[in-house]
Amino acid sequence: MLAIGYSAAVRGIEAYVVRVEVVGVPVAQTSIHIVGLADRSIQESKERVDAAVRSCGFLFPTYKVVVNLAPADIRKEGAAFDVALALSVLAMDQQLDAKRLGGFVAIGELALDGAVKPVGGVLPIAIGIKRAGFKHLVLPADNLAEAALVDGLMLHPVRTLHQAVEVALGRSAIGVPSGAAADGAALPERALPSYADDFEDVRGQERVKRAMEVAAAGGHNVLMVGAPGSGKTMLARRMPSILPSMSTDEALDVTKLYSVSGLLREKSRLVTTRPFRSPHHTVTANALVGGGSTPRPGEVSLAHHGVLFLDELPEFPRSVLEVLRQPLEDGSVTISRTSGRVTYPARFMLVASLNPCPCGYHGDRLRGCSCSPQTIRKYLSRVSGPLLDRIDIHVEVPRLPYEDMSRQSPAEPSAAIRARVETARTRQRQRGRGLCNAAVAVKQLRDFCSLDAPGRQVLGAAVARLHLSARAHDRILRVARTLADLDGLESIAPAHLAEAIGYRSLDRSLWEV
Repeated sequence: MLAIGYSAAVRGIEAYVVRVEVVGVPVAQTSIHIVGLADRSIQESKERVDAAVRSCGFLFPTYKVVVNLAPADIRKEGAAFDVALALSVLAMDQQLDAKRLGGFVAIGELALDGAVKPVGGVLPIAIGIKRAGFKHLVLPADNLAEAALVDGLMLHPVRTLHQAVEVALGRSAIGVPSGAAADGAALPERALPSYADDFEDVRGQERVKRAMEVAAAGGHNVLMVGAPGSGKTMLARRMPSILPSMSTDEALDVTKLYSVSGLLREKSRLVTTRPFRSPHHTVTANALVGGGSTPRPGEVSLAHHGVLFLDELPEFPRSVLEVLRQPLEDGSVTISRTSGRVTYPARFMLVASLNPCPCGYHGDRLRGCSCSPQTIRKYLSRVSGPLLDRIDIHVEVPRLPYEDMSRQSPAEPSAAIRARVETARTRQRQRGRGLCNAAVAVKQLRDFCSLDAPGRQVLGAAVARLHLSARAHDRILRVARTLADLDGLESIAPAHLAEAIGYRSLDRSLWEV
């Protein structure tokens, strides 16, 4: 007899429905064969399903069982098919009504004693099966709150295979509507962020804090250059606290990425705080942008709608840094493998820091540098010009004087800075179709960054004097537009251009050793 059940799998951050087709072949030897491009973890499910079925008091077929996971041309992985596979085997053996399996999707990993264990990617699966027209989802009880973030589904949380069989038989009343299972409330439209690090802890460094505010307001990338101990890392870790609160769509995007990566710590809530990822300089290119035989999100995708902080930029291998070019331009990463192509979103803010030389004190007024010019040039050459050209704001972080370090009064808190950033971002969303200044297309940029004659004269002189590229020219315009938005002005003034140009002039003096 043929039985057809339904499960789901994740490809990238999007889910698709998988048909679990099971048929029995009357031969003397008991066996189970799984086809449909199943990986090793799925092949091993034969033993898990066999043991779980017997542990729950059901009979496992004593003949050859053939399982097909359709569509058969897409490679599948993971243990989330166990529950659907077990139910389909029982239906094929007529211990269940096979007709009832078509009404729901089942996911979950089986333990040998029949317990149903949680799996990753439940949020995108819930979204995917809803789009496919399914209304019922059988899932591990520990994943209930995550799936409940998606409205319009009837969820059936189970802790054992026996409970899943009861759902398939129509005897269970444990179904709960989604949207009401997470703390008894529907998905919030807006969540207030909470950050442990606040800008009120930062003493002095007013110019750097101004640059950070501009970067947050427009979504611009930032490079901080300064001696060791000047506060570069401290400032970078506080960047998420002044970014705008995430919208519901942004929170869902980030939560989906963390769900498929197995990093969703609080299963009952969205990720409502901006991500902050700070990989070590020993990170590989695959770990940074994503990859593997079965592609997984990398650090740039895990920083989506948040901050990617690269501390001591020249310490990263140059080959690793170069893979950042496409994500910085496109806001996404496409990974190609023999099994297919996967695209992950990667719209992040790059915040990087570096010392001006190996010893860290080149140009310092109070402590001399022990590095030769050749050593400094070799050190700084680890960061390519094309990558630097993609960083909008370059700012020096000077050594703090004692007066600033000993100041007792707190500085301006992050909440006050974030309020100004929110206002500027609102202006940008209304003008740029929901995008910040750093992300709008070049054609749109020309439309709302027109300059008057004095402005064109200022920018033209800067391009000639600093030998700026076309990309640098556009990025100056984007930063100037952000400065005008912070001031609440419709047009870009020469003062905005002058400040934006000042954020590009550091690299020339630094790299000309």
